Amino acid sequence: MKLTKLKISMFALLCFGFAQAQDDLMNELDSGNNDKKEIASAAFKGLQVANMQSTKLPVKGEFYFLVSHRFGDLTYGFENFYGLDGALTKLSGIYGVTNWLSLGISRHTYQKTYELAAKYKLANQEDNGFPVTIVGYNTMDIRSDLKKEMYSDLKATDRYAFSTQLIISRKVNSSFSYQFNPIFIHRNLYDMFEDEKNAVFLGVGARYKLSKRISLNMDYAKRATLNLPYYTQLSQNPVTLGMDIETGGHVFQLVLSNSQAMNDVAYYTTASGIKGGRGIFFGFNMYRVF
Repeated sequence: MKLTKLKISMFALLCFGFAQAQDDLMNELDSGNNDKKEIASAAFKGLQVANMQSTKLPVKGEFYFLVSHRFGDLTYGFENFYGLDGALTKLSGIYGVTNWLSLGISRHTYQKTYELAAKYKLANQEDNGFPVTIVGYNTMDIRSDLKKEMYSDLKATDRYAFSTQLIISRKVNSSFSYQFNPIFIHRNLYDMFEDEKNAVFLGVGARYKLSKRISLNMDYAKRATLNLPYYTQLSQNPVTLGMDIETGGHVFQLVLSNSQAMNDVAYYTTASGIKGGRGIFFGFNMYRVF
């Protein structure tokens, strides 16, 4: 009888200890959940700062339709109808495959280029945690204007050009965000006396919010490559000023740039404006989200 009572007492003690251990474990888990870092809101509202890509991605299942337009040189005034003559257009579709990966395809008037793009998030800025958002971005250009008549030995791969970027942004507060990104450009087809096969740039971008729906944006890239061909030395570092206007289902961006081309390879390597007061190109980017 005494042995039976002892067994019952020990069993009750074990049950009580197990229940207490469960409570302690649940309390630790709850405490861990409370300590979980919150992801900071997006540093940039648009997928682009102005011309340069930002660290914003579509969420899974979102589809962005983009229409971009760059008019001709404003400084020629009425001669080219203030840039309406000779405008360039970009049509693009961007799909959020996951919350960290988007894929895009676009067609450009410039050199009749088709551009394939992949954008992928590597890290998120956290409130009171990791300080920056890190995103990778890659493009592949296919020039469809090249003909055998122009290059007798033309191969399919000669049409290709590539860009690789690592974009690092930080949202400082609700009004101000900035980013910087190293950029690598490679072209399969190039003129050794005028172009360079590989080019490296260091880019910066910033956004300052003026009101709930309007912000001022800027991006700039400095060429870091040395021993440039003569023609390349005459090209300019690309710079663009922009204004974001949020209008419900889409973001409308107004831009002024020294580069008329909009595909990344050409934007970074062919900017030639603002020399002697010439080469200022006005345009817009309009995103519609579905």
